[in-house]
Amino acid sequence: MSEVPGGAGAVVARPGPLRRLYDWVLHWADTPYGVPALFLLALAESSFFPIPPDPLLIALCLGAASRSLHFAVVATAASVLGGIIGYGIGWGAWSVAEPLFYAYVPGVSPEAFERVRALYDRWDFWAVFIAGLTPIPYKVFTLSAGVFAINFPVFVLASVLSRGLRFFLLAGLIYRFGAPITAFIDRYFNWLAWAFGILLVGGFAVIEFAL
Repeated sequence: MSEVPGGAGAVVARPGPLRRLYDWVLHWADTPYGVPALFLLALAESSFFPIPPDPLLIALCLGAASRSLHFAVVATAASVLGGIIGYGIGWGAWSVAEPLFYAYVPGVSPEAFERVRALYDRWDFWAVFIAGLTPIPYKVFTLSAGVFAINFPVFVLASVLSRGLRFFLLAGLIYRFGAPITAFIDRYFNWLAWAFGILLVGGFAVIEFAL
């Protein structure tokens, strides 16, 4: 806590470390390095970085709506590449990386890995797909996919489809509706992503059981 100068003892809370990190991510949208920052952020978030690329993607799209779909391509390509790197870490270097990830990467824990293992036993493609589309920490699935040796082409396909849907949905909404849609996205995007993922999985399940 710190006093506001001239505020008669009033105090304000300092932003926490995650908020400061979030603000640092967003500031790149106002620099000439916004697109490279988006690429690196989406790449890193797929295996260890705690802030998702969506806020920076939204900020870039708002600054240049005509390039929204280009920004979505950058975010998708970088995120999938980062997922492949995460898969490689899990597959080839987990015995060395495990203590560091458990200690320092939010959301990555032995308990999370065990929950993911149960999902992979039955739903390898859909587990990755839902994680890539929704607010579930994607990094837990990329790392564990390598640890549990999930079929690599299946992993890549699920990642491309889910990350592409997520980022193109965001960029497409801004491209179509502009700034007025941002408040709606900020408030309801996580719910929309969950609903879309559930409906999509449900649709395929209906097709499977009907045939």
